[in-house]
Amino acid sequence: MARDLESGGGGTKNNRTAEENYSAPESSHVYDSETHWTSWLVPMFVVANIAVFVITMYINNCPRNNLRFQGRCVARFLGRFSFQPMQENPLLGPSSSTLTKMGALRWDNVVNRHQGWRLFTCIWLHAGVIHLLANMLSLVFIGIRLEQQFGFIKIGIIYLVSGFGGSVLSSLFIRDHISVGASGALFGLLGAMLSELITNWTIYSNKAMALITLLVIIVINLGIGILPHVDNFAHIGGFLVGFLLGFILLPRPQFSWLEQRRLPAGVGMKSKYKAYQYVLWIVSLILLIAGLSTALVMLFRGEKGYDHCHWCRYLTCVPTSKWECSNDG
Repeated sequence: MARDLESGGGGTKNNRTAEENYSAPESSHVYDSETHWTSWLVPMFVVANIAVFVITMYINNCPRNNLRFQGRCVARFLGRFSFQPMQENPLLGPSSSTLTKMGALRWDNVVNRHQGWRLFTCIWLHAGVIHLLANMLSLVFIGIRLEQQFGFIKIGIIYLVSGFGGSVLSSLFIRDHISVGASGALFGLLGAMLSELITNWTIYSNKAMALITLLVIIVINLGIGILPHVDNFAHIGGFLVGFLLGFILLPRPQFSWLEQRRLPAGVGMKSKYKAYQYVLWIVSLILLIAGLSTALVMLFRGEKGYDHCHWCRYLTCVPTSKWECSNDG
């Protein structure tokens, strides 16, 4: 589920991720939650992403708009739904100009043209079929199980706010490229899974193995982000927001509190949550509000993230003898 690589100014992003093969790690509960939700929001998100991609390809209309400077349209039998030449977009998708028209994240549009809505719309766009399939598979494997456990409201909030947070951090550091994709939101779900495991630590069995498995998955996917053309800032921003939201939205009640509800009236009730869960809730809420507020102020004041963190360029691309990294800072 990589944030869909956004490609540079006129290019397209390359999507690479290990998450399409990911299934949420099994960690047995000491007790079973009494509520088991039916997942419908995550499937609707998948349908919405696919629908937006189809509309994007319809508007793209490669046979009519392609000037053939980089070759001929791919899969021309699809008519106006055919893909841009492989030299322009190897992910089998539209042109960068079409993505920009549809709401791709672009610093100049957000800051100078006051199009802040792009911070939301970009998470529904994808650079190509490959990018779309990878992210939707990740969303199905991760999101459905979380929605079944915690309900559509909490998971919907985590998905959307994490996607927004990823877009904000991306815009602070990346100015010369467009960015599209749901990977910031997907990393938010991963971050929420990690904080949920931490805040509900005492009710899990096999928790050490679950933690190790989850950390390995997170490290692998963040590691993929240091490849060129991958927007790792969207991944990191989405992950951090989701991690904090997990402490706020996903704490589970104590087992003793659940049992007390079956006792006769008048019996003293214990606290629903443990003290450390309340502390994590308060600290996470403060950090989330302060972090997003500060980032938004910096963004709309036109500040560059690299001016405050020179080494952060290595979080999204590490130059090697095999490839070079573009300089956005």
